[in-house]
Amino acid sequence: MEKSIFRFVLRYSTRQQVVILLLTLSSFPFLYYSLELPKQIVNDAIGGQNFPKEFFGYQFEQVPYLVLLSLLFLTLVVVNGVFKFRINTLKGRLGERMLRRLRYELYARVIRFPLPRFRKVSQGEIIPMITAEVEPLGGFIGDSIALPVFQGGTLLVYLTFIFMQDPILGAAAVSLYPFQGWLIPRLQRKVNQLGKQRVRAMRQISDRIGESVSGMPEIHAHDTSAWHLADLSHRYGDVYDIRFEIFQRKFFIKFLNNFINQLTPFFFYLIGGYLVIKGSISFGSLVAVLAAYKDLAGPWKELLDYYQMKEDIRIKYEQVIEQFDLPELMPAALIAADADPGQRLTGAMVFSNVSFGEDTGPKILDNVSCTLPLDAHTAIVGGPGRDEFAMLVARLLMPTGGRIRVGDKDLSQLPEAVTGRRIAYVGQTSYMFTASLRDNLYYGLRHRPLKPSELDERAQAEWKRRAHESKEAGNTDFPLDADWIDYQAAGCDGPDTLRRRTMEVLAMVDLSDDVYGLGLNGTLNGENCGDVVKRILEARTALRAELAQPSMRSLVEVWNPERYNNNATVAENLLFGSPVGPVFAIDSMAENTYVLEVLEKVGMTGDFLDMGVQVARTMIELFADLPPGHQFFEQFSFISSEDLPDFQPIVAKADKDGLDSLKPEEKRRLMALPFKLIPARHRLGLMNPDLERRLLEARQVFARDLPDALRGCVEFFVEDAYNAASTIQDNILFGKVAYGQAQVGGKVGRLMAQVIDELGLRETIQEIGLDHYVGVAGSRLSRAQRQKVALARGILKNPDLLVINEATAGLDGASQSQIHNAILEERQGRGVVWVLHRPSIARRFDQTLVLRGGQLAEHGSYQDLDKPGTVMHELLAAE
Repeated sequence: MEKSIFRFVLRYSTRQQVVILLLTLSSFPFLYYSLELPKQIVNDAIGGQNFPKEFFGYQFEQVPYLVLLSLLFLTLVVVNGVFKFRINTLKGRLGERMLRRLRYELYARVIRFPLPRFRKVSQGEIIPMITAEVEPLGGFIGDSIALPVFQGGTLLVYLTFIFMQDPILGAAAVSLYPFQGWLIPRLQRKVNQLGKQRVRAMRQISDRIGESVSGMPEIHAHDTSAWHLADLSHRYGDVYDIRFEIFQRKFFIKFLNNFINQLTPFFFYLIGGYLVIKGSISFGSLVAVLAAYKDLAGPWKELLDYYQMKEDIRIKYEQVIEQFDLPELMPAALIAADADPGQRLTGAMVFSNVSFGEDTGPKILDNVSCTLPLDAHTAIVGGPGRDEFAMLVARLLMPTGGRIRVGDKDLSQLPEAVTGRRIAYVGQTSYMFTASLRDNLYYGLRHRPLKPSELDERAQAEWKRRAHESKEAGNTDFPLDADWIDYQAAGCDGPDTLRRRTMEVLAMVDLSDDVYGLGLNGTLNGENCGDVVKRILEARTALRAELAQPSMRSLVEVWNPERYNNNATVAENLLFGSPVGPVFAIDSMAENTYVLEVLEKVGMTGDFLDMGVQVARTMIELFADLPPGHQFFEQFSFISSEDLPDFQPIVAKADKDGLDSLKPEEKRRLMALPFKLIPARHRLGLMNPDLERRLLEARQVFARDLPDALRGCVEFFVEDAYNAASTIQDNILFGKVAYGQAQVGGKVGRLMAQVIDELGLRETIQEIGLDHYVGVAGSRLSRAQRQKVALARGILKNPDLLVINEATAGLDGASQSQIHNAILEERQGRGVVWVLHRPSIARRFDQTLVLRGGQLAEHGSYQDLDKPGTVMHELLAAE
């Protein structure tokens, strides 16, 4: 990358800078004449004699001449404004394009970082550099050449005008500029040094905050929050001291500059007034000079501000670039090059005296030589160096000594388009991207856009515009909304084949039941789901028939518009539907104006207040002495442990002075509690037949009087209709699982699964499960599920070589055995390199490599190595 911000600007924007420069120079004649014109208006049109005056061959009397010059002045104001508008627009667009280019280049370099680099620099440092630290560069780049030319040229125009009026006044105007030009840079030097300290300090703070976010469980587990707060407070104090000193020095520079600027008008009034009195210059000329000098301060101030900004930007740019301009970056050609779709890795991967180490530390791997056939299964066991060996095989690390060859090619020289497609690597803690489960499974198939999306004429024009802007900014113009899935690489011929293959792989890694469960708890998205809806309703009918049997009848309480459902909340019974959005969410029911109106219509406001007081009183009596986080708080779910103390004074006040004494906010908090009541679960004895009857009446009033504006906020339960706001499971059940029966959830689940399998719906539900949002870094999946997804992702790539680095170590024994057998069976005749956490598993592999002390201690078949006196035998004995 360019070391200097100006080299960066000239390299990528010379043509645009020239256009802005020419436009700027073109504006100067108009600017000069706009300064000259007021003098003519005062001296000639207002104070002049000898009318009529001739102007471009026409004769004008005094008043028409005044109007003409005034209109001409107004025209020049508009022309100068248009020049400024156009110049600023071009500068702004250029600045944003260059900022986009810079950020893209920085991110591209992050992708090219060698993996060991990420052990020295955290994301807390990298992210602010690409986002916040370079932000001011966008404003500066557009101004980097145009601003000093424009403001400097404007300054020269004003000075020329002043000198044309009187050389002495001109000399007075510029007399202090040399002194300012000498003093300001010297004062700015210390500010620059402080700016570098501030940038370094803020990066360290970003690193600390990122570290805290990642280590939050440890902070709470060890009660070290006070130490972390003290650490950040100390660092914030350092930044405060630096910034305060910067402010002091910057404001002193401004004070000094302003003072010097105000000395010049003193000379104008003194010397100019004297010259007017003596008749050396006209009064109009002095007025024009004073007006010009008033405008002169603006360009001069802009130039001084530009100098300060230039120094600040220079520091920011240089400090950012030095973090990204690394000699050990992966060559850009290896990232950018595409590959022949038919190119495959064949033969064997040969390690020749391969070593690996980081910086000046000891070698992690030392002189390892071995052969890994790409049609065989190789197990790696032993001590330190196994992780690095697996990453070297996957070309995630580069050897610091020796060579790795695949066939007749050097592995380090193969483009990533080959290694990233023909080799799959699954580590111990594989990363999940913040997207759907499907997106994470197919992530390894997204190499290049293969099929453009179908766009209408308007969308096509918009895409072309965005593609043009991308090219202008030096970004890739690949369309993000195209089809990126490489079906051929996965061994499929289209989406349907890939879908079937995905189901096979999910079963292979023991993830089918998990995805099925996610699908049951998912909802249908988008259009064209009519066939699926029809089959789900068929499942509802079939399940209803099964539940009609005497032995099953009590398992589920189905929704009935004429009956109160004791296994549902009061809120669900009132709505008789699923809320869409936050309007009728259970936590906001007591604040909803329409809900309160319905309760008032049926005369239940007082009943809800009474139930709220009883619920609060009961919770206080039962849980007042329980520690926060006790399971009973979650079980009853009326009041959290944090809110419980707030209800004690409310209940005491209600008991003492009555409900009417409560404030509206206190009443609202009490009324919110009954909406969460489930009679069959909580068994507080608050519901009775009369209340149930009146709630059914409220249900009818709610549906009947619901305003049109709120009809989209609730999806009502209809026996023969699909409820789009409910989960697939709730749609099939169309009711609530009964509380109080042993293992009722398992019974209903098995019955539902039977119905689903009979109707052939399981794969459809799994498809819906693939749309499950996995959360930030896969946080909505368990660790075992994340590892299984990573394994499935690697298998779906259909690689020539599958590298697995203890990816199953965190799974239970049954899953481990099933996954090992399934993958090795699937990969018969194709390469597998598997780092094992238990040496005994190596008996299933064609060959085994044993590492000890970073060296290859022995290798061969499991049978040959499992003999007394071998390292492998020692490992097996210690297992």
